[in-house]
Formats: sequence, C-alpha cells, structure tokens
Amino acid sequence: MKKKFLSGVLAVSLLLVGCDDEVQTPKPPLVKVQQIKLSNAAQEENYSGVVRGRYETNLSFQVSGKIISRDVQSGSLVRAGDVLMTLDPKDIVEQSRSAEAQVAATQAQLQLAKSNLDRYSELFKAEAIAAVVLDQYKTQYDAAKAAYDAAVAQAQQSQNALEYTTLTANADGVISEIQAEVGQVVAAGQSVLTLVQIGELEVVANIPENKIDAVQIGQRVSITFWATGDEVSGTIREIAPMADSAARTFTVKISLPPMQSVQLGMTANVIMRGGSPSAIILPLSAIYQTGNAAQVWLVEGGKVQLKKVEVTAFDNNNVQVRGLKAGDVVVVAGVHKLRDGQEVRTDKQ
Repeated sequence: MKKKFLSGVLAVSLLLVGCDDEVQTPKPPLVKVQQIKLSNAAQEENYSGVVRGRYETNLSFQVSGKIISRDVQSGSLVRAGDVLMTLDPKDIVEQSRSAEAQVAATQAQLQLAKSNLDRYSELFKAEAIAAVVLDQYKTQYDAAKAAYDAAVAQAQQSQNALEYTTLTANADGVISEIQAEVGQVVAAGQSVLTLVQIGELEVVANIPENKIDAVQIGQRVSITFWATGDEVSGTIREIAPMADSAARTFTVKISLPPMQSVQLGMTANVIMRGGSPSAIILPLSAIYQTGNAAQVWLVEGGKVQLKKVEVTAFDNNNVQVRGLKAGDVVVVAGVHKLRDGQEVRTDKQ
C-alpha cells in the first residue's frame, strides 16, 4: 500500500514538473510585417500650374521719346509687323534733316578736294610742282572723303532712329501686358508692352524641393484643365536650376500639344505618375533609427536582422526608401522592442 502511494506521488510530481517547463518556455513575439512588392513604389503627385506662352517678349523702343499713340489693348491679337505704339518723331526728324545737311556739306568739300587733287596731279605730271605739294592735296582729299563717309553714316543712323519711333510686333501673338500709356516719355530699352506668342503654349508648375529629384527633362506627365475638363499629355522641357528663394520650389515648364480650347492664364492640374522600382514605400513606424543611419528589421527564417536603407522622401506617415528588393519581409511596428537575431512570429503566419 505504501509503495502504491509513493508511486502516485512520484507521477504527480513529474506531471507538475512538465507543466512548469511548458510555462517557462515563452513563445516568440508576434510582429506586424509587410512584404515588399514593386507596386509599392508607384506614386501619383498633383501640382497646380498656369498656362503660359513659351515665348514672351518684353517690347521696347530703340529710341527715347513721348508716346503719341497706342494701337492695341491688353488681350489684343496681333500679327507680325502690326503697329503697336508710336513715338513723337519731331525731334528725330530734325536730327535727320541736320544729318542730311551735313552730308550735303561734306559732299561739296569732297568734290572740291577731288577737283584740286585732279588739277595738281596734272601739274605734277608736267613737272610744274613738287611731290610734296601733291601729297598735301591727296591728304585733303582723303580727309574730305572720311568726313563724307561719316556724315552718310550719321544720316543713315538718323533715318533708322526715325523708323524706330514706330513699335511693331515681331511675331503673331497676343498682348498680355501694357506698361506705358499715351503721353508718357519713355527711355530707349524701357519695356512698354509684353507680347506672348500663342503658337506654342506651356504649363508652368512649382515643384517642392523634396520632390524635384523625381522630375526629369523629357518626362511625360498628364495635365487636366479646370475650365474645360480636357486632359492631355505634356512633356517636361525645362527645370529651374535653383529653387525660389521665398517659396523654396523649383519652376518646371511643360510643353503642350496644339489645342484650340486652352487659353493663356488657365489653371491646370499637373499629374506626375510612376516611381522607381528601387524605391519602396513603407510606414514611418518601420524605420529603426540609430544615429544618422536608417535601418529596418528583415524577417528571414523566423528571425530578425537589421538592414540599412536610404530614405529618399517623406509623405505624411510614409517614407520612400531604397535598398530593399521585392519579396523582403519588413517589420512595420514595434521595431524598438526587437534585437538582432531574435526569433519572431509574423501576423502573416
């Protein structure tokens, strides 16, 4: 009887020991993970833009004077050669007359010098005068010829100045801005009108500095117009080399195909789609920061290990990183509670 009792106690003790072993062996922690897919890198960015003319010219007179007529209004359609503004030509006309009179005077001096040179050349041939005398008349003739040429050039310049009192359109387009009015005295080179050529239009958008690396010349983008609802494909043709000092954005110019419905100044929405296969979007909570290095926990064979990544952009609560490949399993929550080589269970198991 006593032996049976001892056997029973021993069996119960062994059972309790087995239960204690099960309690003392904890299960690996459960972690939330995300498997990397190339489709994670796809993005769509929207930016507002304005329709502008590719070629905008600030027109000005080549001479100074008082404006006496303006033949266009803001928004006027013009053709190449159309008269836009006119200056008072009275002073320039007088300068032109003075220059023409100077031409006549120097021409008379040249004719006299030529006659003297011809006469003394005959005397020299007859050995009636010395060579030094003939040289004097040659010099007088050369001086008269130079004075005449200078007077002719001055007269031509005055004639050009007279033509410059009329400002004409250099190309077909529309007048977008008027900076001077009738009665105003303007200096040579002062901008008085802005002409936008409507043959080629473009959309100008401002891209934030943290997004400009994803923009490239020649890149195709989608553009929608609020006024018409039209959607077209444009091509990025120019990216500003420097950010705006105040807004810290880069000006990007996008060429448009010929469109009848689009007008200057219309509002446009620029849609940039795509992404790099090497760029992956992860929750911000997946980043394990140590010093200046950004890392993530990869799950391989039921254990975690750190992997260094490069953070290329931030977007709300997400980050764009490089350094991972499709199929990698990344821990996206509780990253600061893990240690290298630790066994884990995933929510995907």
